[in-house]
Amino acid sequence: MKENLYGLLAEFDSPTELVDAANAVREAGYTKTDAFSPFPIHEIDEALGIKRSILPVLIFFGGLTGTLLGVSLQVFVHYIDYPLNVGGRPFLSWLSFVPPAYELTILLAGFTAVFGMLFLNGLPRPYHPVFNVPRFALATREKFFLLIESADPKYGYDDTRALLQRLDPQEVFDVPE
Repeated sequence: MKENLYGLLAEFDSPTELVDAANAVREAGYTKTDAFSPFPIHEIDEALGIKRSILPVLIFFGGLTGTLLGVSLQVFVHYIDYPLNVGGRPFLSWLSFVPPAYELTILLAGFTAVFGMLFLNGLPRPYHPVFNVPRFALATREKFFLLIESADPKYGYDDTRALLQRLDPQEVFDVPE
């Protein structure tokens, strides 16, 4: 086993080859894997065994928090702290509470979406060990890469390399840390 390796990286020529290889790696029992492509491949999430994100639930609760915050702030100001009868309207005029509550809903849902996405994706991450592989620059243009991390419980250098070689990649690279 080689020391100081982040994992093994296999290079493929087409998205179909990448998805097939990811399926084979998942079926072999590897869980700490990743795929890199110049464009989105919708089948790759299922092929790698990636579960659905919790982000939509977080966005819903961010929006709900915005609604409750907007309504409660207005109730506090107009009914508890500084009740002022304007034009004979009741203190809790719900119709006038809608625009500010709606705006806070959108604001907090949007902030939750942006910052939740950044947090869940582990961003910003200016460095990744795959950048040490010179051919990885082709991932932005024309090549497709599959990574198996050495932190995977099933990882063994020789066995993992042999598995990747059987998947018929263009080349398999060692990824130094």
